[in-house]
Amino acid sequence: MTETDKLLEDAELKMEDSIDAIARSLASIRTGRANPALIEGLQIDYYGTSVTLNQLASISVPEARLLMVQPWDKRSIPAVEKSILKADLGLNPSSDGELIRIPIPPLTDERRRDLAKLVNRRVEEGRVSVRTARRESVDQARALKTAKEISEAEERRATGQLQKLADSFVKRITDLGQGKEQELMES
Repeated sequence: MTETDKLLEDAELKMEDSIDAIARSLASIRTGRANPALIEGLQIDYYGTSVTLNQLASISVPEARLLMVQPWDKRSIPAVEKSILKADLGLNPSSDGELIRIPIPPLTDERRRDLAKLVNRRVEEGRVSVRTARRESVDQARALKTAKEISEAEERRATGQLQKLADSFVKRITDLGQGKEQELMES
């Protein structure tokens, strides 16, 4: 494996990580439908330790507009409710001592527009992340050329391939964002 192949492979891994991060980030944005990703990553203060909700409870979707959280330790219910309210997701949990029901209210037009702006911000952060990975890799290619480890032709070829790779990842991120926006406007 040549130096440029390693460089391209590393860049692709970084860009793939950016795609994964943006997909997780977009999944946490609320639409009109119930989705466990909305709350599964919330941090809960559990006996002085910060724990994610999915490590503390099972989350289910019994209906299209209802999430159910069943903590394994019933004493953690107040802490879970407090964290859901504090997350400012526009959700109001209610508990019966055994489990927590979280109805998902329909989105207003204003809230949809706000969420669409949030989607666009996160998509742009993803694009910037991909471009940063490309720029770092191009800088590494220049350093390899300067150190005479690769030729000028190899550097140009690697730079071109990095640009094509970045363009394809930016398109994937844009498509993810458009899909999420469409989902927001439909629900």
